[in-house]
Amino acid sequence: MPTSPPNLEYKVHQAHKTRWNQTDDTLCRHSMAFHLHHTLRTEFFASYLYLLEQIPLVKLYAVTCENINGDKQFYYRAQQFYEDVPASEEGMLGDFAHICSVDLEGSRQFLRRFVGPGKAGTKCALDCGSGIGRVSKGVLLPVFETLEMADMMEHFLLHAHEEYLGTDADRIETYYCYSLQDLTPPRKKYDVIWMQWVACHMTDKDLVQFLSRCKRSLRPNGVLIMKENMARKGCKLDAVDSSVIRHLDIMKSIIFKAGLQVLAIERQEGLPDAIVPIWMVAMR
Repeated sequence: MPTSPPNLEYKVHQAHKTRWNQTDDTLCRHSMAFHLHHTLRTEFFASYLYLLEQIPLVKLYAVTCENINGDKQFYYRAQQFYEDVPASEEGMLGDFAHICSVDLEGSRQFLRRFVGPGKAGTKCALDCGSGIGRVSKGVLLPVFETLEMADMMEHFLLHAHEEYLGTDADRIETYYCYSLQDLTPPRKKYDVIWMQWVACHMTDKDLVQFLSRCKRSLRPNGVLIMKENMARKGCKLDAVDSSVIRHLDIMKSIIFKAGLQVLAIERQEGLPDAIVPIWMVAMR
C-alpha cells in the first residue's frame, strides 16, 4: 500500500522556526544591551565610559532613564531616597555633619572673590538644591538683599520657611519646589547662582541644559558657583541615593559644553582624607 510522502514543507518550516527562535532570543539580548548603551551615551555622554569600566552594564540600569510614575528612573530613585531624609542639618550632611562649619567658611571665602564693586552685585541670589537652607543661611543671606531657593523636596523648603531660617525667611522671595532638570530660572535676575551637592543628582545631558539656562539667568557680572564632590578618578555611581560624582576634568567638559567660561577653581581645604575631594568652580 503506497504511503503518503513525508510533509517536507512542515519539517522545513519547523527547522526555520527553531533557528528563528534562537535568533530572536539573541536579538532580544542584544537589543537590551543596545538600549542601555544608547541611553547611557545620551544621558551620560561625558561619564558613561568611566561607569562601564567599573560596573557591569546590567547594573547600570539604575541610571537609565526609563520612566517610573512619569519620572526618569534615575530621578525617581533620588526622590524616593530623600523622602526619608529628615529636614535637619544632620539630614543634609548625613555622617559628615561635623564638617558643616569648615564647609560654610570655605564657601564664604570663595564667594568674596566674586562679589563687590566691579564684580557681581548683591541684590539677589538663587540657591539650587537648597535643602533646608543651610548654605542660604550661612553663606548667601549675610551677603544678598534677597534670595530664592530651589529644591525638589517640599518638606525641606517648608522647614526652611517655618523654622530654620527664622526671621530671614522674610527675605526669601520665592521657593521653587522643582527638580533642577525641570526648573527654568527667570532671565537676567541673579547676581549669584549657587549649586552645592546637587549636580551629582543630574544626568550629564540635563546638567548641561540647566547650566545653559542658568547662564541666561545671570545679571551683568553675575557668577554661577558650583560646589561638588568630585571623584578622584573617572566617575562613581551611588545607586542608593542615585548620584554620580565625576572627576573635575569631566565636570569641566560638561561646563564647557554648556557654553560657560570657568573663572576660578578651588579645592575645599580642612576636610578629613576619608571624604572625597570637594571642589568649588566659579563660571559665567
